[in-house]
Amino acid sequence: MTPLYNKFPTVKVNGYDHAAWEGKETISRVLGSKLSPACGVVIDVYPGVRVDEILDSLIRPLGITRIFIAEEVFVSGDDITQRIQRHLTEDRVFGILSNHTLNEFIDPLALADLRNSISTLSEPYCVIGVGASLITRGDVLIYADLARWEIQQRYRRQEIGNWKCSNHSEDILRKYKRGFFIEWRMADRHKKLVFKDFDFLLDTNTAHHPRLVTREAFLSGLKQTVTQPFRIVPFFDPGVWGGQWMKEVCDLDSAQPNYAWCFDGVPEENSLLLQYGEVIVQVPSIDLVFDQPRALLGEAVHARFGTEFPIRFDFLDTMDGQNLSLQVHPLTEYIQEQFGMHYTQDESYYILDAKPEGTVYLGVKTGIDPQAMIRDLKIAQTGANRFPDETYINCFPAKKHDHFLIPAGTVHCSGKNTMILEISATPYIFTFKLWDWDRVGLDGLPRPVHIEHGANVIQFDRDTQWVKANLINAVSILRDEPGHVEERTGLHEREYIETRRHTFNRSIDLKTDGSVQMMNLIEGEAVVIESPESAFEPYTVHYAETWIIPQAVKSFSMRPVNGSTVKVIRAYVRH
Repeated sequence: MTPLYNKFPTVKVNGYDHAAWEGKETISRVLGSKLSPACGVVIDVYPGVRVDEILDSLIRPLGITRIFIAEEVFVSGDDITQRIQRHLTEDRVFGILSNHTLNEFIDPLALADLRNSISTLSEPYCVIGVGASLITRGDVLIYADLARWEIQQRYRRQEIGNWKCSNHSEDILRKYKRGFFIEWRMADRHKKLVFKDFDFLLDTNTAHHPRLVTREAFLSGLKQTVTQPFRIVPFFDPGVWGGQWMKEVCDLDSAQPNYAWCFDGVPEENSLLLQYGEVIVQVPSIDLVFDQPRALLGEAVHARFGTEFPIRFDFLDTMDGQNLSLQVHPLTEYIQEQFGMHYTQDESYYILDAKPEGTVYLGVKTGIDPQAMIRDLKIAQTGANRFPDETYINCFPAKKHDHFLIPAGTVHCSGKNTMILEISATPYIFTFKLWDWDRVGLDGLPRPVHIEHGANVIQFDRDTQWVKANLINAVSILRDEPGHVEERTGLHEREYIETRRHTFNRSIDLKTDGSVQMMNLIEGEAVVIESPESAFEPYTVHYAETWIIPQAVKSFSMRPVNGSTVKVIRAYVRH
């Protein structure tokens, strides 16, 4: 059967069919129509945007020769590195979330000189770069945006380094760390300000094929998105432990060695496709959270998390692959004190599929010596001996539709031959690897292990008996009626995410009840999402697809497309 999984879901925006353009010639012509003598075109960009490409394809063809690079008003990269060192740290993976702003790194004399140069001009000019609108608003203000996953791809290809740095060839993990903990935080704070006053948004995700949309159309697209079910664009990535299941189910390139991850519901990383007539504009889906937090998340959720999306769905594929690294996530107080994050990564493994030998490692064995376990982990890290996981760590069989709960502080990992839907809080970088089965990464380097951090947070009282009683298939039936069974499948009381499993063969009615809802069709071909009040068009989702119901939707129904029995997992924030 041909896979139905949609890798490029779009939101068709109503009423703006002619408010977006694609291709460098068309966009350059649109911008040219806005020019007048001494007109200033200001292009503020997210770190990682190809500035030279924009200049060559959109600005210089307009005859604009007075070009100012915004980065010239900022202090040097070395100076920035020195100032952010406390947040950057020497660790290869972990920094401390920073509260820096772009303004902090402006050289006031350089800024004054550039502004003075601009004030004397009597011809069109362009200011372009990160923070360009801090120099001048200009007459036409464009924001050039870029998804974080595309930034990471450019890091990997050594196409770019970090902002104001010449570190193109540096270790990808160190570049990502600087982006995650510092640059993207600054850029997002600045982006929120630019979104209050810009004329166009420029989609720069695809090389040599820009897309431009007016501010009104862009913001209207975001407002429409939070009134209906929607999906964000999944991103698939290989890994040293990756498997083969997603290749078939998600219709991926069979020539690739494996696919380990699918980030199918991670707004901080994924993109949102907004369609205007025939033009599809790709924007970071986090833009939706920034612009429409209350309608998307709900009042109580927004009050607790601000402009962060608190739930993450992703896939971990080890079918015909290998075990994940043995790992643990920090306790709340530890992540607050060590990394500046205000909530931690509680999660669960929902088993979408498994072979008979599929397993999940979860919790420590009853009666072990914690000091001996830490000692043996450290010895294994030196390569002197293999870590005897069978002595210390529980290994449970995993079958389809099992649900393993993983509150922070619990040692865990997926074994090979399991296909996992990971339902998680969103501080996804804060994983302390304890042992990696004597492997190196795809880059040939040893994968980072953080035993010292792990030793500080492992909850050794989560032993065999406790795990069996509290973390495996903690299912209770909440509703059992003809054609519909609703079950509570978790999560643990320490976790703020509630999960419900719905099994049904008819239309069922649900409400958002104050929280954004994230869902996945875990069994069945397709489901149609409908509005009882006809507030949005019927929306069809397929097997293994993740979708989001904004809190503003309030009420919705789900029905199988052909009357067959289907299963949906639903996650939301507990009150």
